[in-house]
Amino acid sequence: MAPRSVPTTSETPAGDPKHAVRATRSAGREMRSRLLDGASRLFRERGLAGTSISDIAAGADAFPSQITYYFRTKEALFVEAACRDMLYLAREAEQAALKAHTPQDYTRALVESVTATDSVAFFAEALTLTRRRQDLAPLVERTIERLHGEGTRAYAGQIERHGWSSLRDPDASSRRFWAVAIGVMVEGYAMGRSAQELCGEMLRVLGEQATIKPAGDNGRLRVVGDRDGSASSDRETSS
Repeated sequence: MAPRSVPTTSETPAGDPKHAVRATRSAGREMRSRLLDGASRLFRERGLAGTSISDIAAGADAFPSQITYYFRTKEALFVEAACRDMLYLAREAEQAALKAHTPQDYTRALVESVTATDSVAFFAEALTLTRRRQDLAPLVERTIERLHGEGTRAYAGQIERHGWSSLRDPDASSRRFWAVAIGVMVEGYAMGRSAQELCGEMLRVLGEQATIKPAGDNGRLRVVGDRDGSASSDRETSS
């Protein structure tokens, strides 16, 4: 018996409900992305107060009602745009740091990427906004959790890959990095510092993150100062 042919896209009836739902969802995702792209650019240039819903809609070739449909309020759109930009920045920074071969180069690559844009300052504004709009806090919390989680995995992977010794556990290193980044960027923008000055200040505050293990040391991930297995066994033997 000949196999049944599978309808191609052109053969699928235009009135197929499933096809219509897929098309609607795809168009919705595309519109949300366009609104977020346009809003991010305008919010960075003009700030929250200086940007209207009509401005955002015009920039995205959309209607103002579509903004309220997808995001409810301008403030919610502001926070989501800032959170998205922050996660994009973190991903770009980690990609840039993959080429590093020493702990110092790794940290510098991360810092240079983070201080080259105003994404962290944009995110800091969103953090401030949620103090008054607690209904928007869950999105910020999820973003911070992703920053720390993905940062921890990336840093631990680099430690394992290169055999470095971390001065702190990966989770603490990731949290400290982003805390320092937010603090340095907010202070720096308030004082009119350049990207180069922000980079230098952040590197100074972070200091050394990890060291290269001596030749012959085991490749196990560990924090500098931890008791290694050989030292423990020596003490047990001597006792």
